[in-house]
Amino acid sequence: MSPIKGKTTVREYPLTRLLPNMLTIMSLFGGLTAIRFAMQERWEAAALAIVIASVFDVLDGRVARMLGTTSKFGAELDSLADLTSFGVAPGLVLYLWNMKTGDGFAWCAVLVFAACSALRLARFNTMLEDQNAPKWTKGYFTGVPAPAGAGLALLPLFLFLEFGESVRAAPVFLAVWMIICGGLMVSRIPTLAMKGRRVSPIFVAPIMATVCLLVAGVFTNTWLTLSILAAGYVLHIPYGWISFHRRAIKEKEGKAAHVQNG
Repeated sequence: MSPIKGKTTVREYPLTRLLPNMLTIMSLFGGLTAIRFAMQERWEAAALAIVIASVFDVLDGRVARMLGTTSKFGAELDSLADLTSFGVAPGLVLYLWNMKTGDGFAWCAVLVFAACSALRLARFNTMLEDQNAPKWTKGYFTGVPAPAGAGLALLPLFLFLEFGESVRAAPVFLAVWMIICGGLMVSRIPTLAMKGRRVSPIFVAPIMATVCLLVAGVFTNTWLTLSILAAGYVLHIPYGWISFHRRAIKEKEGKAAHVQNG
């Protein structure tokens, strides 16, 4: 039967197409809830809310690619949620925790961190449209991703929650640390990305064992494990830079050889 003349048909979407966007909204809620907990001086809950937001942020992209429901709308929504949860929330949590007693420099650091997060996300969205980049570059981020930047910024709070007042950072140190973390987000330093990477079969079992160990650590000794993860991420940055430039040199030499042989 043909549609009635003059009436438009309503386009329907499968419910699975909405799942990635719902996960993104959950990530947004995590960041906003972290601010609420910080206003109540519930520092453990505030830190956990941002960690949970990062988990949802990882899941939404993976689920969208698995279901084949990636879209420009989802990418823009993800960026807006990331700015709130990983650009604004961490700065406000740290400010309310131990930076209110500082001078205007402390608040400037919060503003700089949020601005760096916004710039990093805007650059990421524009780089998605670059179709000329080699496929192997998909295994790297340009700069530190926003969720990782938030985790690095929260490292002093993680250490405080694990070791107590003995490691409470001074406001000026927190301000400088936040500016450094913001600088890493907007830097051109290549960092490793999970997307597009392949693992040799001999490394599958060790990687799974390591992941299980980390998950067990998060459940049994949350703050120490998160501190180790954040510190480990800092240590991996030089490796990512070296790995990227080795691949770039290899790619350049391969093109030169192809031109000579051609």
